[in-house]
Amino acid sequence: MTLSRRQFIKGASVVGAVATSPFMINRAVAASKELRIYAWAGYITDEMLKDFKEKTGINATFTPYGTNDELMNSLRATDGTGFDIIMPTVDRVPGYVAYDLVQPLDKTRIKWDGCLDSAISGSKVGGVVKGERYFAPSDWGTEAIAYNKKEATVSKELSYGDLWLPENAGGVTVRAHSALVGIGLWLEKQGKLPFPLLDSYKTEKAMRANFDVILKTAVKYKGSIAQFWSTENEAQGAFRTNGAIIGQTWDSTAFKLQSEGEPIVYRAPKEGALAWMEGFVVPKNANNVDSVYEFINWYYTPEAGAMFVKATGYNSTAKGAEALLPQATKDFFNTSYTKEDLANLWWWPIQEPWYVALRNEYQDRYLSA
Repeated sequence: MTLSRRQFIKGASVVGAVATSPFMINRAVAASKELRIYAWAGYITDEMLKDFKEKTGINATFTPYGTNDELMNSLRATDGTGFDIIMPTVDRVPGYVAYDLVQPLDKTRIKWDGCLDSAISGSKVGGVVKGERYFAPSDWGTEAIAYNKKEATVSKELSYGDLWLPENAGGVTVRAHSALVGIGLWLEKQGKLPFPLLDSYKTEKAMRANFDVILKTAVKYKGSIAQFWSTENEAQGAFRTNGAIIGQTWDSTAFKLQSEGEPIVYRAPKEGALAWMEGFVVPKNANNVDSVYEFINWYYTPEAGAMFVKATGYNSTAKGAEALLPQATKDFFNTSYTKEDLANLWWWPIQEPWYVALRNEYQDRYLSA
């Protein structure tokens, strides 16, 4: 994804110093129907729902999903009906537009001054399709290397290749499709891919040529896998109960395990942590659009953003949220990323439907090998 990475990180680093407009309550909306939220598991807590109702008078319900594909399949099955607001990653938004499952945002109803400028500008690629904005950025995070500092072996210069060191055999956990990308970045660094990895997202020819090489390497090391994961709970469980000592996981996995006292370290490899951004999108047939905008504007307050970060370990786009975070949350971010890591993030490119179909094909071949 073509983003101003340094500008985005700079915006995030000074978040606590930026003033925000006060949240304005629209009591008239409180009489409307219940707001139905469909978001990632763990993203919306009872504390958040309670605060939202206290601030707006609006009742909201939360239904969780575990993957982008689960979200996409659910909306396709109902033709964009059933929920009022969803939270896909920005790279998948053009696919929802292509399938006519979502509607453009009414930008005049959103209090953008509560959102990081760098997130707004950075989400133009994917979040704006044919001149219409469909995406209000909510958070960003990474997928990199989590490891048990007492048991795993890693190189001095951390790499995705460290997952496959003989010393870690039998103790690795990965998400299949993103592990293929991590292996791709590792091979690209060594000059072993026929095309630049980013070309895989542009043409089927480049995608197949690269992923044939990547898949061969992935299958070679498949015996090192203790468990594949696809959801947050599965990734955490791999470390807790299924023998994982190192993995390619989301930052939230390590954050949660650290908070439980586990000796887990989270670091960005030299090839770059996989970075993503999520946000609020309105399904085509949402019934309660008025309350959607109240929810987005509520989220763009420091208090709501801080609640989200404390619950997930991810990074909110709400201005001022960082200043309200517990010290442990701040420490996790500061110890996980150096300035060089933040300048070297590898942002997920737009994943159009044709790419997702091929990606799933290679993922299935990897899992069944």
